[in-house]
Amino acid sequence: MELSFDAHGLTVLEAKKQLERLIASADQHVTSIRVIHGFQHGDAIRAMVRDPKELRSKRLVRRKLTMNHGETILIIQPK
Repeated sequence: MELSFDAHGLTVLEAKKQLERLIASADQHVTSIRVIHGFQHGDAIRAMVRDPKELRSKRLVRRKLTMNHGETILIIQPK
């Protein structure tokens, strides 16, 4: 199962906090989170999502880049 998270209109800090909470609270059936961060008006949120030193969680297994530059898929492990 996949969740979706739209980071448009958020600051980097807000997006980071909300994503970390979403990853931590995601149901055991959730295997990925599609993060929609955009790419045309700055890339601070995209950089935060893709940087392993920024967005941290024990459940986060890897980041998957897609052909859409405005999104990143976070692969998470079950609880």
